[in-house]
Amino acid sequence: MLTPTELRAAVERRLDEAGRAWLDRALTEAVKSGPQAGDSGPASASASASNPASDSDSGPARWELDFASAGRHVRSARPAPGDPTPHDLPDAARILLLHAAGADAPTAARLYARGTGAERRAVLRALPYLRLDAADAVPLVEDALRTNDTRLVAAAVGPYAARHLSPHSWRQAVLKCLFTGVPLTAVAEWERRARGDAELARMLTDYAGERTAAGRPVPADLDRVLAQTAQTAQTSPTAPAAATPPTAPAVTASPTAPTAPTRALTREES
Repeated sequence: MLTPTELRAAVERRLDEAGRAWLDRALTEAVKSGPQAGDSGPASASASASNPASDSDSGPARWELDFASAGRHVRSARPAPGDPTPHDLPDAARILLLHAAGADAPTAARLYARGTGAERRAVLRALPYLRLDAADAVPLVEDALRTNDTRLVAAAVGPYAARHLSPHSWRQAVLKCLFTGVPLTAVAEWERRARGDAELARMLTDYAGERTAAGRPVPADLDRVLAQTAQTAQTSPTAPAAATPPTAPAVTASPTAPTAPTRALTREES
């Protein structure tokens, strides 16, 4: 993951003069403004995610307006060869704005709850850059994983999810990626979390058995994760050989289809 300084430099290399001027002004404003006063605490973050109407009635700070309008000032473009920027330009600009403002969990939750799909995606991708307490933003990740938006799902399984999702939620996230076609490369630290996870191996084997019995292809990434569950930490040169992955069980009921998004988007993506 790039540092904020590295990310900003990579973004500025892809902007024209007007775009760089806008970004510099917006980031300066974000540093001055910071999170809105009165928004603090994980309970507020959780409430904001599910009930935007509970937020303060005060108007948004200037940097939050810039967050929403970033797509009009920085244009998405394919990275040039060797460009380290991992996101499109509006996403990256929004990540930089959230970091510069020192957005806390309630602020992130409010922007997520009120945002378009692109804005929600940027909030999720910005989580590793924010100074959050423990797992304050886990409700946002879990909300994104309940949607059918594959770009939102991919953003949800980044470094923050790798560190803070519970084992059960993380296993379900891996299955959601397999089910919706989100590539395994989007799942941060999957090798570490999957290693030696017998319960994940059981879930994957059940899923593979169901797909095979239904005459449907098994995602190629499933075999990669399943192989990792058989690995054990190499603590010594004499570590025991990895166990063989369990065989597919009898066919069970079809996997539960992903639920529809919990909230309808009110504006088109920037």
